[in-house]
Amino acid sequence: MCTPQGVKSSSSLCIHIEHDVAVKQLDRNGLQGNREFLVEVLMLSLLHHPNLVSLVGYCADGDQRILVYEYMSAGSLEDHLFDLPPGKAPLPWFTRMKIALDAAKGLEYLHDKANPPVIYRDLKSSNILLDQDYNVKLSDFGLAKLGPVGDKSHVSTRVMGTYGYCAPEYQRTGQLTVKSDVYSFGVVLLELITGRRAVDTTRRNKDQNLVTWADPILKDPQRFGELVDPLLKGDYPEKGLSQAIAVATMCLNEDASVRPLISDVVTALTFLGDKTDTIELIDSPIEPSPSRPFSYMNEQHKACVSDHREQEVAEAKEWGMTVRTGAMSNSTR
Repeated sequence: MCTPQGVKSSSSLCIHIEHDVAVKQLDRNGLQGNREFLVEVLMLSLLHHPNLVSLVGYCADGDQRILVYEYMSAGSLEDHLFDLPPGKAPLPWFTRMKIALDAAKGLEYLHDKANPPVIYRDLKSSNILLDQDYNVKLSDFGLAKLGPVGDKSHVSTRVMGTYGYCAPEYQRTGQLTVKSDVYSFGVVLLELITGRRAVDTTRRNKDQNLVTWADPILKDPQRFGELVDPLLKGDYPEKGLSQAIAVATMCLNEDASVRPLISDVVTALTFLGDKTDTIELIDSPIEPSPSRPFSYMNEQHKACVSDHREQEVAEAKEWGMTVRTGAMSNSTR
C-alpha cells in the first residue's frame, strides 16, 4: 500500500493519483495469474457500486501485472474478527450486522443489477474491505464469472474459490449459480456471529470446519447462545441473534434452490443492522420458513426495489456498452 505520484503502463501513460491507494502485484508465473488479472481489470472497469472496490489503474508491462485500488483504511474484515491482539476491542454486534448488510448489497448489485449477472465466486472475510467507519467494499474479482442468461440455469466451470466458503453443489459438479455466492455469504455471516474462521486447523478435527461445527447448534434454538462470539460478552439482542441465525441457516441450505435470493437477504439484514428496526422485526409473529423465506420483509421496500430495477438495468446496459466501446478503442492504440 502506498501513495505513488503516478502509475506507468506499457505505453508510458502516467496516471496521477491524489489519494492513498492499495497496490496489488499478481503472480508473474503461470497462466492463472494473468487470467485473473484480465478478469479483474474487465470486471472493475464495467462494474461500479458503493460496495465494490474501485480500480484506480493498472500496469501490464512485460511480466508485470499490477492493480491499483482505492485505499481502505481499516483493512479487511478478517483483521477485525480473528486473532485480535491484546487491547483491540471486538466488533460490536450491530457493526457486524451492518458489515453483513453492506456485503449483501455488493452481491445484490452483481446478481441483480449487472447485466449479464456476475457471480463473485470468492466471497470471504479477507476480501471484505472496510473504511474507518466500517463501510464495506468487496474486493478481488479475479475469480468472478458471468452468470447464466436466458433459459440457462447455471454456468459450468472449473471449481475455484476458497475451501470452507464454496457451496457444496458447486464443489461436487462445477455448476455455478448466484446461489453459490449466497452460500458463501452464509458462511461469512456465520463468521460474524461466531467470531470463528470458516476453517480453523488449530482446533480439533471435528471442529475445524465452521459449518460442520455449527450445524447441530443451528437446529436447536435452545443452543443459539453457544454460537455467539465470546468476545461480545453477551452484548447482543437475543431475538436479533435468532433472526440473524435464521438468515445464515437459509443461506447455508444444502439445497441451492431453497436458499434465498440475495435481494431477500438484503431486506432482512436492513432490519437487523439497526437497533430500532430490529426491535420492530423481532416482535413480528411471523418466522421465516423454507417454504416462505423472509415473509416478514417490508412490502413497500420490495415494491420500491421492483420499480427501480428495470430502469437501473437499462442504465447499466447503456453505460456498460459505452465503457466497453471505449476500452476496445484504447486497446487498438
